[in-house]
Amino acid sequence: MTTSSGAPFWSGPKRPPTVLSFEKDNDLHIDFILAAANLRAFNYGLKGSTDRAFIAKTADAVMVPEFVAKQGVKIQSDPKEEEKKEPEGASAGLDDEDNICAEIERQLPTPSSMPGYRMTASEFEKDDDANFHIDFITAASNLRAANYKIAEADRHKTKGIAGKIIPAIATTTAMVTGLVCIELLKLTQSDSKKLEDYKNAFCNLALPFISFSEPIPPKKNEVANGKLNWTLWDRFDVNEGRDLTLKEFLAHFNDKHELEVTMISSGVSILYSFFTNAKKLKERMPMTMSALVQEVSKNEFKPKQAYITFEICANHTSDDEDVEVPYVRYKFRNF
Repeated sequence: MTTSSGAPFWSGPKRPPTVLSFEKDNDLHIDFILAAANLRAFNYGLKGSTDRAFIAKTADAVMVPEFVAKQGVKIQSDPKEEEKKEPEGASAGLDDEDNICAEIERQLPTPSSMPGYRMTASEFEKDDDANFHIDFITAASNLRAANYKIAEADRHKTKGIAGKIIPAIATTTAMVTGLVCIELLKLTQSDSKKLEDYKNAFCNLALPFISFSEPIPPKKNEVANGKLNWTLWDRFDVNEGRDLTLKEFLAHFNDKHELEVTMISSGVSILYSFFTNAKKLKERMPMTMSALVQEVSKNEFKPKQAYITFEICANHTSDDEDVEVPYVRYKFRNF
């Protein structure tokens, strides 16, 4: 392959890639398969495995067909030619991708044809060392590096890049950590501390400048002429020792707080509202709150999850006026 000037395409800084053949004794190859297989297992709700010997033996027994390059494919080696073609084919390429996606979506089975089957999306989390996210990124990028014979990166460096971790100056970090720890120590002595004993700190080491100020109390919200007072730090704790039905949940606020709940939401899902279809409301009233969340949001609870957060809108029963209330921390499981 040559460029428009006749020079070899793979020359100078352009390194030609080399094919990697699987080797069961190569730790990097096993790292990639182990991480990829466990990620896929999580997607399908299967139990993964970290048995490297088993994975190496199983992978080595797989017969992979020899790669055969597709005929009639022209790889553009001249950037100028590619720039000329891009404006013409840009929209066509997008249309083609949309058609391909639509066709794949059309071929997928309908949810109703697969009752009880559910896939779980894997959301990137760099700080969980047991989820194989950083392990997969490290192995995949290092295999790519091996293709092009460039320097590989260790897991620590990969985690910093993938997680966009920005290094901080040690002196600033130490100062902030020290100031925060002092305030935390005051919290442990909260019985003997007043609000003015706590301090906000404003610091600029470049000047240098350090200043302290007293925090102001949080805004207090009053409901129904002072019958209910709350701040940003407050919440409704609902813990009846069991999972309440929607009907019981509504009655709880009516009886204990004189509030008529007009809407309940969890995340982006509206679970109950006064304008909901009457037939649907009748079906939902006897459902437990946890079952209602699962049905509406289509999400599963984590095995050790005991609480759900609800946002509610309500009227006070004394005057039927809308009132602003804190969020609800609802306990639906006891461990």
